[in-house]
Amino acid sequence: MTTLKCIAVDDEPLALGMVVAFIEQTPFLELIGKYSSGVEALRSLHEHPDLDLLFLDIQMPELTGLELARVLDRGQPGAGPRIIFTTAFNQYALEGYRVDALDYLVKPFSYEEFLRAATKAKMYAERTQVPAASPPPVAAEEEFLFLKVEYELVRVALDDILYVEGLKDYVKVHLRSATRPLLSLMSLKAMEEKLPARRFLRIHRSYIVALDKIEAVRRNTVQIGSATLAVSDQYKEAFMQFLSRWS
Repeated sequence: MTTLKCIAVDDEPLALGMVVAFIEQTPFLELIGKYSSGVEALRSLHEHPDLDLLFLDIQMPELTGLELARVLDRGQPGAGPRIIFTTAFNQYALEGYRVDALDYLVKPFSYEEFLRAATKAKMYAERTQVPAASPPPVAAEEEFLFLKVEYELVRVALDDILYVEGLKDYVKVHLRSATRPLLSLMSLKAMEEKLPARRFLRIHRSYIVALDKIEAVRRNTVQIGSATLAVSDQYKEAFMQFLSRWS
């Protein structure tokens, strides 16, 4: 069974005690330490680089939970411990999402709510664990990707993607198997880097298309299902190279 090493951080003694009690009664969680400030927690992170999970209050003196999360976010993406925020104020939910928090518990929360969030962290750890001795083959890695949708990692088959639409800080991933697109907090450029170039092509500052899903090509547009997507001048040369292979 997967065991997650975790710490609890909260400047309110009663709240800290409740989180510690919840951790201790959850079989797959191992409590490494409990701290009343973000500064103490930061020291612990240096002493225990193998930590998996932080239960982190947001409003604390000296170093807030969000500030600590931003410090952790400066390293290699996905390399540090995951974060579950615990706070009395729900207005921080979007900010918590931006620093890649796994979940967000609003006080007072029940053990059932705590367990649901902890289980999400366990599932995340199991998904992202790759045995060092037997890495997956490259071909298998290209068959799907994981997208963060709300507070969950969703596995998306590459063959299911019709096209991706960029909306400022978000992308809409339009799928063959769903009537509604998936909305994920990332740039279209970051999404482009995740997709294999042999199967996907950017045709516009707002669109990436699956090449094998193109049904028709007109003067400056492509047709994918019921969607007509523009090909902009900036990406026309690469698109024409694709057409030369297609014709």
